[in-house]
Amino acid sequence: MSSDTAITPPSRAGDVPPPAQGDGARSRRRVSRDDLGLLLGLPALCAVLLGGWALWRATADLDDIEARSLAWGLIVELFGEHLLLTALSAGAVILTAIPLGIALTRPAARRAAPAVVTVANFGQAAPAIGILILLAMWLGFGVPVAVLALSLYAFLPVLQNTIVGLQGVDQTLVEAARGMGMSRWSVLGRIELPLALPVIMAGVRTALVLAVGTAAFATFINAGGLGSVITTGLYLFRNSVLISGGLLIAVLALLVDWAGRVLELVATPKGMR
Repeated sequence: MSSDTAITPPSRAGDVPPPAQGDGARSRRRVSRDDLGLLLGLPALCAVLLGGWALWRATADLDDIEARSLAWGLIVELFGEHLLLTALSAGAVILTAIPLGIALTRPAARRAAPAVVTVANFGQAAPAIGILILLAMWLGFGVPVAVLALSLYAFLPVLQNTIVGLQGVDQTLVEAARGMGMSRWSVLGRIELPLALPVIMAGVRTALVLAVGTAAFATFINAGGLGSVITTGLYLFRNSVLISGGLLIAVLALLVDWAGRVLELVATPKGMR
């Protein structure tokens, strides 16, 4: 008996339906809007805050102490010192915590991971000012000691996120890659690290913000930074100086977090965004 109903032949194993063009276009547009908001939104907020502070600084009726404490040249110099402390400590953390986290996820050292993380937790739990003062009493004052203290304080987020990110990689992908003949180093560099990168970068961003905040204490050991503006306002009872120092550090923390987010976006493979 004949039938007008068309029979669709069975598809072969290699046949893959084409992707929906509309969904892909909407996804690309959504990512583009998110990226645009990231690249422009937070810097615009920081520009408004800095612009408002600069306008107040230029028009306010300041006494001699306030004028010297908030001099343009001094603020720029202290801003640069604060940024340098943050960059050096973050670089030291990245160069040590990520390799250590990778090593602790390898089979030979995996059992030592809980003990190492526990030790790092003690460093995170200790007050930042306490670590800074103890190291200064032992090693002396100056920028190197401040960088060491900030690095110890910001070490845990990067180490922990590196371990968690690598442990979260689907082991079937690792086994499949090994079955294709890839070496352990190739699997690490081409599969494990790219998949763990968003988690690792989240730890780096946390470490950057921690470094910016705790770098304010570096002024107590003659390492410079914007913390000296805050201490001047406290010691001399000048609220305008005190609030200015806090505002500048907060803006720097926002900018550093934005830079870390942009770096994360650039480094993350497109398929994982």
